[in-house]
Amino acid sequence: MKIRCALPNESEQLSSLALRSKKNWGYDDAFMEQCCQELTLSVDYIINSQVYVMEENGQVLGFYGLSGTGLAGSLDFLFIEPSQMNCGYGKKLWLHAVKKAAELGFLYILIDSDPNAKGFYLAMGAKLQGEVSSKSIPDRFLPLFCFTIEGRMKYLK
Repeated sequence: MKIRCALPNESEQLSSLALRSKKNWGYDDAFMEQCCQELTLSVDYIINSQVYVMEENGQVLGFYGLSGTGLAGSLDFLFIEPSQMNCGYGKKLWLHAVKKAAELGFLYILIDSDPNAKGFYLAMGAKLQGEVSSKSIPDRFLPLFCFTIEGRMKYLK
C-alpha cells in the first residue's frame, strides 16, 4: 500500500470514487444529483491543491484533498472506496493529511463533514465547532470540525 500525489488525469476516477463513497451512506439518486458538482474534483483542483491517492497493486483505495493558505488548512475531500471501508484506510489517509498540513505550515485543519462521518473525525481528534450550510443542498447543515495540529514538529520528522 502506498500514498502518492494524484495525477490531473485522475479527476474523473477520483470524482467517481467520491460519489460512490457518499452514496454508500444510503443517499438516494435525487440527493446525489444535488451534490454531484461539489464532489467533483477538477483538473485545476488537483493541480493547485494537495491531493493524495492511496493505492495497492494499482487499485485506488481512497484519496484526500487538502487546500488552504496561511495558518488554516481545509480538508476538502477524504473518501474511501466503499468495499474498503472499515479497514483502517481512512485513518491512514487522515494521518498523512495531518502530516502534509504540518509541512505546509498549517496550525489547524477545518473540515465540513457529512453527518455520517462525524464519529470518524471525533475519533481522529477533531473538535466539533458548529455547523455550516451545505454548498449543494439548501437548508441542509453539515458538522464543522477543527483539528489543531499540536506538536507540529512530530509530524515533520
